[in-house]
Amino acid sequence: MSAVRRLPGVLVALALAAAVLTGCGGDEGGGGTADAAPVTGVTEVAAKDNQFTPPAIQVTAGTTVTWRFDDRFVPHDVTGDGWTSGDPKSKGSFTHTFDRPGTYAYRCTVHDGMDGRVVVTGA
Repeated sequence: MSAVRRLPGVLVALALAAAVLTGCGGDEGGGGTADAAPVTGVTEVAAKDNQFTPPAIQVTAGTTVTWRFDDRFVPHDVTGDGWTSGDPKSKGSFTHTFDRPGTYAYRCTVHDGMDGRVVVTGA
């Protein structure tokens, strides 16, 4: 096969490698939550572009929160204290029910600085 015919495949491979490496960067683009005010009325969080959107939510006890993974080639996970979405994935969803009031920090173990928080209030 000539070099010209292989070029599109090589360009696609380079683009995929760049997307994966970009996803493994440090804190830039991370959804840090130290100062984020929690959003109310939301039970779904997007894991995309190396951040959780919104980065902090507030729900009442007994609420099930859904994280959606829709980042094409960049996998993410959701890991909190004692709960996890399992292996990183780039599509699909994960749900977790928060039964007790408190503040629950979570993170993506694949990307430093990609973190979030669920604030649970009494029912």
